[in-house]
Amino acid sequence: MSDRSCYVCVKHLGCHFCSRLWDRRERASGGFALHTRTANSIRYSLQQYPVPENKTGTYVVELLTKRILALGATQQGQFLVDCESYLSHPLMGTTKTVHILHNSEQPASVFSILESGTKNIHVIADGLFDLLMMKLSQHYTSKKQTKIESKGPRFELGDFCVKLGSVTMNQNFKGILIEVEYRPCVMANAVWGLLREFLQGLLGPTVPVQPPQHLISRMNEIYTPIDTIYQYLEHFSAYRKTTGMRTT
Repeated sequence: MSDRSCYVCVKHLGCHFCSRLWDRRERASGGFALHTRTANSIRYSLQQYPVPENKTGTYVVELLTKRILALGATQQGQFLVDCESYLSHPLMGTTKTVHILHNSEQPASVFSILESGTKNIHVIADGLFDLLMMKLSQHYTSKKQTKIESKGPRFELGDFCVKLGSVTMNQNFKGILIEVEYRPCVMANAVWGLLREFLQGLLGPTVPVQPPQHLISRMNEIYTPIDTIYQYLEHFSAYRKTTGMRTT
């Protein structure tokens, strides 16, 4: 394989998309290609993929799986991100919502986000935090009917990791979320153009690809796992508001 081969399209090394992707990749990594992964070298983008009215979620995931495997990716297990929300007791005054999320990429961590007026407060703790919420059942009530999760296959393609998630709430299919991780870069502003081109090459030019709302004000800040959690919570909240069921 050539030293300038592009992981996204190893079968078409001379294509315009691959040459532009490589150039952006070199710029994002400071002038040379990186092939190592460090604990903080992560960059995510989370996008919804529209499910046609006459198609099922399973059909869409299989279609996207074929596309990414054709690019040379290998499947590396499954992933899961889930969210359960709790409401404070009315006697506590102003109603507050606590969202508890888990991500299989960080199995030892529990992510908690407290909605307090216009400000969100997050805490990252270990698994004992789930037990703490059980102890606080007199003060916070779980909204079991809105527990939601995204799960599906996980693929690796060079420095990219792609996850195809089927979103379900109470076992009802709600939609498709696609998560893309680019490992060598830690700032969105330096790599967003690369991510956009990768997503458009995978999803097709008709699917709009925009920076996640959470990242717009953080494009020049160091990316951390809680940024991924905020993106999932944003999409989960939108799915919860949609009515009706889709076909899995």
